[in-house]
Amino acid sequence: MNRAWRISLIVLVFAGLLALLDIGLHHDPHRIPSPLIGKPAPGFVAPLLMPTSGDFSPRQLKGKVWLLNVWASWCTSCREEHPLLLSFAHGRHIPLVGLDYKDDPVAARHWLAQAGDPYDLVASDGNGHIGIDYGVYGVPETYLIDAQGRIVYKQIGPLTVRVLQDKVLPLIRRLSQ
Repeated sequence: MNRAWRISLIVLVFAGLLALLDIGLHHDPHRIPSPLIGKPAPGFVAPLLMPTSGDFSPRQLKGKVWLLNVWASWCTSCREEHPLLLSFAHGRHIPLVGLDYKDDPVAARHWLAQAGDPYDLVASDGNGHIGIDYGVYGVPETYLIDAQGRIVYKQIGPLTVRVLQDKVLPLIRRLSQ
């Protein structure tokens, strides 16, 4: 290989790496497509954290549009999202189910008692198996589930006012008609 050819190859590889870096820097990590969108929400039976007895299964909400919010008391972003969930719950839009992910149940109950409990009920996923079935990348994550039990929207990371107003609430209105 002659010297000009090697230099051209190096420049080409470097330009390709710069292009990949540019794509990565402009990619929104909250917009990772979920393979579950449009598919039935994974079924499970989990013990209730709040109230402290009984179980929850998504089958109990079949026929209703509802939100599943995956959170934990140790999660800083969950704490940032919490006031918005309290406001959402106050508006009584649709059922809001919490899934306490890989958390100490005592710590989770204590945190909800202090910060307020926006959830209609909270199920516990202490070992994280339910989260695996839902493809949880990390908490918080929120799933909008339609009346047929299909996942129609997934929010990776905390809900924001903008996401709630621009995406979630319009979907809820459309699905609730």
